[in-house]
Amino acid sequence: MSLGRLDAPDYFDYERKYPPDKEFTEMGPTARVWMTYNDEATKIAVEVVEDWREGLDMLLVFAAIFSAVVTNFVVQTCQNLQVNYSKVTATLILELIKLEYAIATGDKLSSPSLLDAAGSSFRSQKNDLWVNGLWFSSLGLSLSTALITVLVKQWIHQYMSVPSGTPRDQARTRQFRNDSFQKWHVPLMIGLLPVFMHLSLGMFLLGLVIYLCQGAGSLERTWSRR
Repeated sequence: MSLGRLDAPDYFDYERKYPPDKEFTEMGPTARVWMTYNDEATKIAVEVVEDWREGLDMLLVFAAIFSAVVTNFVVQTCQNLQVNYSKVTATLILELIKLEYAIATGDKLSSPSLLDAAGSSFRSQKNDLWVNGLWFSSLGLSLSTALITVLVKQWIHQYMSVPSGTPRDQARTRQFRNDSFQKWHVPLMIGLLPVFMHLSLGMFLLGLVIYLCQGAGSLERTWSRR
């Protein structure tokens, strides 16, 4: 059993794994040096890319769920940036009731503020602008992170695909892909994606604090009137 283990081939001993090159063909298209390079490059790429893939998968899932949550909040709060026509309609009906009552009783007619009721003087509150600005920025940053993550995953898939051709052509293709990765700063981009996601989460939490403080202030004013 021990002799069998000693005689087992060592897959990292490339002198035994690949046959020796013929004389004057040491740098030929099928030379052993290119096969060795391809094996070593594949081993290193797999170790690096596996860590990238795990982090990108988790980041993509979190970005998708977080974007859906922020979208629900934005749909509710963006209504504060435009005229509430239901409230305008109720105000106009109340003005008409007052007008008819004044005519029926013969009271002095006061000019109703129909223009104000129609929302001509509508101005968004400062807190609403801050909340929506922060949440829209958070949503845009989160969606951008998800988009870049998908693009990076596609680049990694292409990077790990086995090139065609002779071992020398495969080695040149791998080196070209590696140089392109460094030229476009893909490792740096992958490292910055979690930072973008943290910024998006921070903007959302800051907007949530302002929103809750605004709600608490409105509730306090309501109770003080009672």
